[in-house]
Amino acid sequence: MVLTSRFEDALVFATKLHSRQTRKGSETPYVAHLLAVASIVLEHGATEDQAIAALLHDAVEDQGGLETLELIRQKYGEAVAQIVLGCSDSFEIPKPPWRERKEKYLEHITQASSSILLVSAADKLHNARSTLNDFRTYQHDVWQRFRGGMDGILWYFRALVEQFRGRVPESLLRELDLVVSNLEKEALEGRN
Repeated sequence: MVLTSRFEDALVFATKLHSRQTRKGSETPYVAHLLAVASIVLEHGATEDQAIAALLHDAVEDQGGLETLELIRQKYGEAVAQIVLGCSDSFEIPKPPWRERKEKYLEHITQASSSILLVSAADKLHNARSTLNDFRTYQHDVWQRFRGGMDGILWYFRALVEQFRGRVPESLLRELDLVVSNLEKEALEGRN
């Protein structure tokens, strides 16, 4: 597949939307996460719409809610907008409580399209990788970044692995499962 100027435009748009945002607890520009998710979906056979949605998957949740969704729909079409919407766990301000949002998201993805599942699994893989790497650097201090704390984050990642099982490319699931298993093992060993 050859990416067109639509992808380039979406990359610039995503970079501008998230220009003032960094990854939790770091100085890493947020666009690094968006690029990683797009890379993961492309490595697993994504269409251009899926790759564009990967770049924009957090735009509605973090950068303007339904107004941003409408802008995405106008610029990139209904298919991209539906994937982005399907990857958002909330666009309410203030956001509902963490556990409630995550439980609703897990329920939501039981009926999600293969496009939503691909982008979501890629997002969660990059999040899990980042959390594992940060845990290796900061140990248990890393959990202070997350409303769910260690137990909540480990529960959520494991529940996601189970939701994605048999529904995303096997190689993507294997990698997510391996990263989550390593995070569980290292975090729980470090707790004792």
